[in-house]
Amino acid sequence: MINKFQLLARRYLSREARRRLARLAVWPPVGWVRFGDLRRLKPISSDYGNSRGLEIDRYYIEKFLSEFSADVRGHVLEVKHNTYTTKYGGDRVMKSDVLHPVEGNLDATIVADLTKAEHLPSNVFDAIIFTQTLQVIYDIRTVIAALHRMLKPGGVLLATASGMAQLSLEDFDRWGEYWRFTSQSARLLFEEEFGVGNISVRAYGNVLAAISFLEGLAVEDLKKEELDAVDRAYEVLIAIRAIKVGNAE
Repeated sequence: MINKFQLLARRYLSREARRRLARLAVWPPVGWVRFGDLRRLKPISSDYGNSRGLEIDRYYIEKFLSEFSADVRGHVLEVKHNTYTTKYGGDRVMKSDVLHPVEGNLDATIVADLTKAEHLPSNVFDAIIFTQTLQVIYDIRTVIAALHRMLKPGGVLLATASGMAQLSLEDFDRWGEYWRFTSQSARLLFEEEFGVGNISVRAYGNVLAAISFLEGLAVEDLKKEELDAVDRAYEVLIAIRAIKVGNAE
């Protein structure tokens, strides 16, 4: 709503004069912002904060998995390691498999590229934990279709992806890093395969969490209320829970 002062300014002042006047009203004034330790061209740490403590995106991942830990049961598939399967599934897990795209991971029980996974069986898993992997796969629609096919009817996919994050140069140089997601793009992508009504999407983060994560600060550098505050304009991490419905294929 325009007040009387703004109406008078529009009537009697030039556009440039109005712009200069508007700058005087902001706080802190232009040029007065104190950057402190953040006035630097390289991050405080370049390992996502791992050297300082728990990574901020991992805090959100674990918050999501903790909320839906009851879904981690039966025959569970996880990417790279089964750390989260063990932590959140406990004695509800009857069988644990680990997926890795190439040979060399001693924890892997299945070595396969999900963009070429026609040989993997359908309707096998009660739960799939697929954290921080979507962004390093170019053909994500094929992968989402494969994950859907591999779940049993009634099975649940718990996936996370980056909204705001530095590039993982190790992944970038090894097999690529292609995407950053929003809650909207994640919902539409997963609804294409799982169907409308079978998806729930969470976004975590705020401007302080985003800046801190990009700078490589850790959970220990922030207060819990600062981490837990959610600002829709700053989606640091996207989390997707998708349920497979229907009969066995």
